Amino acid sequence: MPPDQAEIDAALEAEAETPDLVEPPALDLEPAAPGSLARGTAAIRAHWRHAPRGPGVYRMIGADGDVLYVGKAKSVRKRIASYMREAGHTTRIARMIAATVSMVFVSTQTETEALLLETNLIKQLRPRFNVLMRDDKSFPYILLTRDHAAPQIVKHRGARTRKGDYFGPFASAQAVHRTLAALQRAFLVRTCSDSYFENRTRPCLLHQIKRCAAPCTGEVSPEAYAALADGARDFLSGKSRLVREQLAADMRRAADELDFETAARLRDRIAALSTIQGEQGVNPQTVEEADVFAVVEQAGQFCVEVFFFRTFQNWGNRAYFPRADRSMSEAEVLDAFLAQFYDERPAPRLVLTSHEVEDAALLAQALSARAGRKVEVVAPQRGEKRDLVQHAHDNARETLGRRLAEAASQEKLLAALAAAFGVEGRVRRVEVYDNSHIQGANAVGAMIVAGAQGFMKTHYRTFNIKGEELTPGDDFGMMREVLRRRFSRLAKEQPAPDSPAPPEEADAFPAWPDLVLIDGGKGQLEAARTVMAEAGAGHVPVAAIAKGPDRDAGLETFHAPGREAFKLPPRDPALYFVQRLRDEAHRFAIGTHRARRKKAFTRSALDEIAGIGPARKRALLDAFGTARAIGRASLADLEKTPGVNKATAKLVYDFFNEGGG
Repeated sequence: MPPDQAEIDAALEAEAETPDLVEPPALDLEPAAPGSLARGTAAIRAHWRHAPRGPGVYRMIGADGDVLYVGKAKSVRKRIASYMREAGHTTRIARMIAATVSMVFVSTQTETEALLLETNLIKQLRPRFNVLMRDDKSFPYILLTRDHAAPQIVKHRGARTRKGDYFGPFASAQAVHRTLAALQRAFLVRTCSDSYFENRTRPCLLHQIKRCAAPCTGEVSPEAYAALADGARDFLSGKSRLVREQLAADMRRAADELDFETAARLRDRIAALSTIQGEQGVNPQTVEEADVFAVVEQAGQFCVEVFFFRTFQNWGNRAYFPRADRSMSEAEVLDAFLAQFYDERPAPRLVLTSHEVEDAALLAQALSARAGRKVEVVAPQRGEKRDLVQHAHDNARETLGRRLAEAASQEKLLAALAAAFGVEGRVRRVEVYDNSHIQGANAVGAMIVAGAQGFMKTHYRTFNIKGEELTPGDDFGMMREVLRRRFSRLAKEQPAPDSPAPPEEADAFPAWPDLVLIDGGKGQLEAARTVMAEAGAGHVPVAAIAKGPDRDAGLETFHAPGREAFKLPPRDPALYFVQRLRDEAHRFAIGTHRARRKKAFTRSALDEIAGIGPARKRALLDAFGTARAIGRASLADLEKTPGVNKATAKLVYDFFNEGGG
């Protein structure tokens, strides 16, 4: 018979006092029904015997081999023991235990290492029961370079490999563009690339409209331009007041000397700096550098609002909507969110939170070790820091309220769409497909996805049409290829569900569509149904949208299996929704096609020669000017090119003269 709870508690207490070399007491349970809480605790107990006693990370594995949960602990064995009780768990933890069939452990030297490893595994494996960040895009920065005699100021994303000063993060690319435009007016620092700079013979338009000092053509002395770049660097480094006072003094001096043209230019530069600070909203007086986090929960959804303050300036905010079980508290969600947020991002000196988080000290230790300086993680209770947190909290509440209202409206549109096309059940994911090409050239297929949260752009996909047997302009063949590739891969990676989603996944965004819309008429519809059935997606409802006469919006004809062609009422919300979906698919397809066509225009014949990298390509172009001139060059001339050896020269010569250049 299974032991009672008192026996299990006694075993857990004994575990806390058991020396490292003593095997923990065995607790044998009778086999329980698969998926039950008793079966889950039995599986955990079997692995508990081999769990590390020190810090580490553990993974809970389900019957299908998927990772259910990733956790860390100072003592993995003691943490695992807490899952062995059959009572006292929250609903979320009980479901997780019941679904567990095996566990995997990784020991670490310190608890800090365990935190970092846990974060990496969560982002890589995306377990069902962990809090997950849904937006993992990098933040933009402003880079003021130091690798050129005339420093350049540009927007930057990604690794900081270029020498220079990085200022940020900014909450959005738009915030960076506005700031760069104002900095151009204020400091006249160039934004052009180095290659463009080196090839200028006269000032460009930016100099004419007073956005650049034109160091490329010597319109400003190197010393004067360096002073302008230093001014921009000082302003972004937090010395904005000193910079403005210096400009104001120079303006007054120019006015006193009756140099009104110079005074006017300085006045415009001061106005540009005022524009930057005016657009930044609330600026702190005592907080030089901090990230401010606030979390709110409503209707089972969470919103984390992040504000970025650098050099006493507000550089914007961004909202996140992490996926978390509704039984979790706001503090638990924020605790899990912070580690993932700083996994690949530099941390400021101060992190302010709206709630006390359990791992604040551990997170501060990990961030300090990575940054090489002290990083604090605190939940302020008074003063300006508390005001900043409250401001973020208010924004989070308003943002989540708007999102819930928009989701309710979107749910109504999805319900109307299901009714219009006769889809049984709830429509949570809609996929729309379109093709774009010019007489078959640079053909691409595009898939856009919509759900209760609107357009799900992280799920968009493009398909380069590869079928060599296709006749140029064969829209039927292109659509068949796109759908075959899409659903064959989906069926292979994630077989179609044959039962409703479990409760913890009921609100998760599904991988399989509930409705597929394609651009075309009855012929395209039948072709789509055939290829989808062959690819294992015959159960997915599909419909076609045929454009009206003269492509007039509102006169579309719809085709669905088992019914005659039909139209929707002119003012039907479902009609407007379908038009939005079709237009978004068309926009995405056209944009992808244009990008591919542009890339084809700029592609050089040298790119097709294996073994010719950027350096040798540059050396050949510097010597001969164009790919056509390289193709006409003799082998002897190619061998004389600096940076090109005889083997490479022979490779290039053979390509153009024998390989068909």
